[in-house]
Amino acid sequence: MNDKDHNIENSDIKDSHINQGRRRFLTTAATVVGGAGAVAGAVPFIATMTPSEKTKAIGAPVEVDISKLKPGERIIRKWQGKPVWILRRTQEMLADIAAQNEVVSDPNSDASAQPGYAKNEYRAREDEYLVVIGICTHLGCSPNFILKDDDNAPVIDWKGGFSCACHGSRFDLAGRVFKGVPAPTNLVVPPYKYLSPTRLIIGDDSEAV
Repeated sequence: MNDKDHNIENSDIKDSHINQGRRRFLTTAATVVGGAGAVAGAVPFIATMTPSEKTKAIGAPVEVDISKLKPGERIIRKWQGKPVWILRRTQEMLADIAAQNEVVSDPNSDASAQPGYAKNEYRAREDEYLVVIGICTHLGCSPNFILKDDDNAPVIDWKGGFSCACHGSRFDLAGRVFKGVPAPTNLVVPPYKYLSPTRLIIGDDSEAV
């Protein structure tokens, strides 16, 4: 073999080493970049799986100040994305509830959802205040609050309560469903407790006052 051939052979060997080294470098670089891309792409995905503060707050208990709620008035607050009605009932309203046991489907709330302390005639911790989820137990509509002798009363001799314009379900001032309407059960009473005579919390009834 002459010097020229020897030099060509050495050159080929050298090029081969360079090419192999370059391939290893490119492979490593591609792996690193690909891995970084995968991590970067995973961040938004993982972030979407992490509950936001707003999402977590939706299920949190809600404190309500009832100090300015007058007899016969109702306020609405949201808990878990649902409307919760708080009605301060008058003595006349309480008397009308007691007089309607024969015309409601579940007067003792035996087939309806409420905490044990609200399984009574007035479906409440304190007779004066009704706390219920304002969603019809038929198809999830939100009934209207209609007072006694209102021009929009749904039936004759209406004593006040809640009437669903969607399918005609009606509930008395204790959230008890009337006979002969589509709704199968009384309005749901959420867990709640009083923090003071003028403040209550919805969604928490542990160690109730």
